[in-house]
Amino acid sequence: MGVVSEFKEFAVKGSVIDLAVGVIIGGAFGKIVDSIVGDIIMPIISKVFGGLDFSNYFIPLAGQTAATLAEARKGGAVLAYGNFATTTLSFAILAFIIFMMVKQINRLKSESPPAAPTAPPEDVVLLREIRDALRK
Repeated sequence: MGVVSEFKEFAVKGSVIDLAVGVIIGGAFGKIVDSIVGDIIMPIISKVFGGLDFSNYFIPLAGQTAATLAEARKGGAVLAYGNFATTTLSFAILAFIIFMMVKQINRLKSESPPAAPTAPPEDVVLLREIRDALRK
């Protein structure tokens, strides 16, 4: 029973649950970034460079002749450098967004609470004591 209880203790720790939530959200966020890159950014880049479709840029390594990357992959090994460029751009965008999020979180964490008011100087305290003594 030692291993089972240790695993239960490990599994219910906050850091494990936080990690699981982070992985799930990260996977979903990665799909959003892939869609932004594949469906918005790369078509714009393609239009700027004369209608090029980066996803179909490849070098056939098995001597096959094909019009699309999918057809070429059916025929053998392919060096898909256009797909690599798209994936690299997707990674760069995702890394930049995560960097900005971490930077913002660190900024919020580093903001210290307002400092407690400092004690008045000793001469002011002494003058207040004299004033209070004279009132009596």
